This record gives sequence, structure tokens and C-alpha cells, in this order.
Amino acid sequence: MLRTSLMIATCLFAYLFFWPVPIEPVSWNAPKNNGFVGMFAPNSLLSKIEFIELTDTHGPEGLALLNGEVYAATREGWILRYNEASGEITKLVNTKGSPLGLVFDAENNLLIADAYKGILSMSPQGELTVITNSINGLPIEYADDLDVTDDGKIYFSDATTKFGAQSNGGTYAASLLDASEHGSHGRLLVYDPADQSTRLVMGGLDFANGVAAAADSSFVLINETSAYQINKYWLKGEKAGTFEVIIDNLPGFPDNIVRGRDGRFWVGLVSPRNAALDLFSNWPFMRAVNLRLPKSMQLAAESYSHVFAMDGDGNVITSLQDPNGIYHTNTGALETDDWLYISSLHADDLARIRKQDIGL
Repeated sequence: MLRTSLMIATCLFAYLFFWPVPIEPVSWNAPKNNGFVGMFAPNSLLSKIEFIELTDTHGPEGLALLNGEVYAATREGWILRYNEASGEITKLVNTKGSPLGLVFDAENNLLIADAYKGILSMSPQGELTVITNSINGLPIEYADDLDVTDDGKIYFSDATTKFGAQSNGGTYAASLLDASEHGSHGRLLVYDPADQSTRLVMGGLDFANGVAAAADSSFVLINETSAYQINKYWLKGEKAGTFEVIIDNLPGFPDNIVRGRDGRFWVGLVSPRNAALDLFSNWPFMRAVNLRLPKSMQLAAESYSHVFAMDGDGNVITSLQDPNGIYHTNTGALETDDWLYISSLHADDLARIRKQDIGL
């Protein structure tokens, strides 16, 4: 019996410490988590949301607005259109991929960051075309979010060059791998329609995610999900071509960022920070051990509702939360005249809250 127990213990030890995993964790020093304090002090403002049922699709991660209608990208690949006045939901097209970020260009084409297929364009007639899916002859395997500037250039994030979304079990699974490795594989890219080129703007990002351009196209913001920070890259003026961190040490993982009204930018915190992930930031070996545990014991997003608004300099304007996480894994928010629509990675439905109920 003792011999058998020792053999089992030896096998378990060997598995936990030596079984191959797909990541090569990098040591880094996570900033001390200050938690929900200051402008991020806990509240329950998002408990006032109402739900818009999506029936046979879910996970409305990316949102865009055109002529009083809200467009959403869902986990099953659908681009939906929701009419605010009638409440009607229409399935427009399925990309047969994994659509994430959405934005309209000057000709009312819906630009789509599809994690499997690259940057797509849906015409007003519903025709899909691929704008770009490679750079320097190499495929873009995790297009995440995007925005367009007044000169027609499309700035978009390639979340990770190592853990492609389609080849690693989907967008969520790939994001967990990249966060566990923390290898700075993300980048900000730009597509120029003038010469149909795609080039690098910023590299070395820790899961490059949300992208939003200023209303005057003077800068673009880019979220680093697993670094808990947001960068500002200057496109015009004396600082053109340089970048700075405008907000860091966030209490959660920033996902999408969307330009709102009156100088606001809306950011979704898809989950609060994970204490174990921070603790093991400079213990890369333990992050590899985590991937050898049963799925139910591995690090995962926590159900907590949270979006916040900030200005272009990173000053927090308002923070909307629901600790109960009824509408969880929030990726961002979209403003219309009367409503703030909340997007989600995993939720069954779309959600919204009246702006007057949150003081806007």
C-alpha cells in the first residue's frame, strides 16, 4: 500500500511539474492591486440594467451605432442589428469566424475585427470583404478591436502573435494562454487604404485589446489587458509617433474601449484582477503548473459587472459596477442619445441602462 501511494504521489508530482504546456511563462512584477478604491469604489449602478434577449446567439462582445440602430458581434459569428425604436433584432450576416470589435467608416461600411479572419468590411448591402489578414507576408491570427481615423486609416489590435484564436481553442482560451505566459506578443497595427498596406505601429504589448481614436484623430488609445493599463499613441502634433501610459494598475482586465459622447471613452473590465495571477507574476513556473490543473481549478474570469468612462488623458469620469455580476464579463459600452449599451464576452443577452439613471 505504501509503495503504491508513493508511486501515485511520484506520478502526480511529475505531471504537475514536468508535463509539457503550450506556454513559456515570463517573469514580471505585477503592480500591487489597490482594489476597488477611489473612483473605482464599489457601487451597484449596473444593477439597474435591462436585458435585450438575443434568443439563439450570445456574447455580444463588440458594438457599433448607425442611424439609431445598434450593431453587435456575437460568439456564433453573427452580426446583429437592433433597432432602438421598434426593438426589432435582425441577423445580417455570419462571418463564419469570430467577430469582435466593430466600427463604421465614413461610407457606412461596418468594419469588423474578426479574430479568425482579420479585418473585414460589411457593405450597407451586407456584402463581406477581407480588407487585410496579413502583415509582411505573415497571417494576423487574433485581430481584436479597431477604429478608423479621419484620413480613413484603420488602427487595430493584434492581441497576440503567438496564441492564435482559432488554433488555440477560441478567443477566450487563447487569451488565457497569453495572459499566463505574459510574453508581450501583442501589437497595434494600421491599415492604410491609400496604398493597401498594413504596418506595425506599436509592439511588445501584453494582450493588445481595445482600440479607440480621438474625435479629432490626434491620438489612438490601446488597451493592454494583462498589464492592467491603457496606452495613448499620438498621431498628430509635437508628440506624433510617441506613446505614453495614461492609466495603469487598473482593478481589472481592460477589454474594449469605445469613444463615447462629450470626450468620454468607455472601457469594459472583463473581470477583476486575479490574486493568484498577480502573486505568481514573478513565479513563472507556478503559472505553468496552473495549466496542468483540471480546468475547473485553473485561473478564469470572475463574474463581476464593471465598465467605466475616462477622458483622453486617463482621468476617470464615472465607474459603473454590480458586484453580483448578473451581467458579467463586460467588454465595453456604447452610448446612444438616451441609453448606454453594455457588451459582454459570455452573457446570453445584450444589456442597456438609461443614461439618466447613471447621471449622464
